[in-house]
Amino acid sequence: MPKNRVIPFGYCMRNGEITAEPREVYAVGEIFSEYLKGGSLLQIAKLMESEKIRYTADSEKWNKNMVKRIIENEKYLGNDKYPRIIDENIFKQANEKRVRKAAALNLICDDLKEIRRIAYCAECGGKLFRKTNGKGREYWNCSNQGCFKFEYRLTDQMIIGAVLTAMNSVIANPNLLDTKDEICTYKPTSSILRQQNEISRMTDSPQVDFEKVKAEIFRLAEMKYERCTYSDKPQKTAELVSLLENHNQLNTLDIGLFKACVSRVWISRYCTVEVELINGVKIKNTTEKNNSASIRRENDEHSAECNDNSCQNTDSGKS
Repeated sequence: MPKNRVIPFGYCMRNGEITAEPREVYAVGEIFSEYLKGGSLLQIAKLMESEKIRYTADSEKWNKNMVKRIIENEKYLGNDKYPRIIDENIFKQANEKRVRKAAALNLICDDLKEIRRIAYCAECGGKLFRKTNGKGREYWNCSNQGCFKFEYRLTDQMIIGAVLTAMNSVIANPNLLDTKDEICTYKPTSSILRQQNEISRMTDSPQVDFEKVKAEIFRLAEMKYERCTYSDKPQKTAELVSLLENHNQLNTLDIGLFKACVSRVWISRYCTVEVELINGVKIKNTTEKNNSASIRRENDEHSAECNDNSCQNTDSGKS
């Protein structure tokens, strides 16, 4: 295994003092030059190998981290131990470029940050991740290794565009928001009906056991309570209508409106994007690849399909 360098690349020890090593100084200059010309860290590493320049005494192998360390090393500017081997202006230009490239790879706009926070896989329910490759091209996929991988590379703009289309579809057609849900529902069971009949029988008896009747009435109340269901969907729907009614169509994603209206963004392996609103309604938008026919999943309850800003909700009919 090659040993790590004790003295930075470009220098060597002679007579107890650190001095420049000519062949390595030439390589350092070439690394800075190639980087400023547009060469990638990996390309420069391969160039060093092709020129048979050793990074350590026992290894000719180079990698992009070695190149990056050289570009970042301020010792090349010179100090009381290390002689200067790189011009200050060249060093500054190279590192300004390095910082810009790093920022470009990691920069995520506010729209995307908020979408990523609530983006989930439609296949398994796992969180989605977003990464960039060496060329800065982004891609999305499910974080669950056992899940399906996306059929196509899904870009940031495709996702933002699909969400924007879904939001505009609801603004254009508020009927898509209707869930048909009631605030409170109650459906008696056969057990409840039998309990009611039993209480009626007991109260009609000539000799009423009031304590027993009271206990059975309490039991009936419990049984009825367990059959009551409460839904906040009507209130959430009213809230959405208030937010979106008469709202202008969006040219760019309104982060505040998005956060107030959307609870989840579901993305399937086929690049189908579903925007789930706070009342449970799902607005579906299918991205297309190379203008080919859209691939759709089967409709879920309260879902809608969007194409060219036209949506269909399975509960409310066509817009």
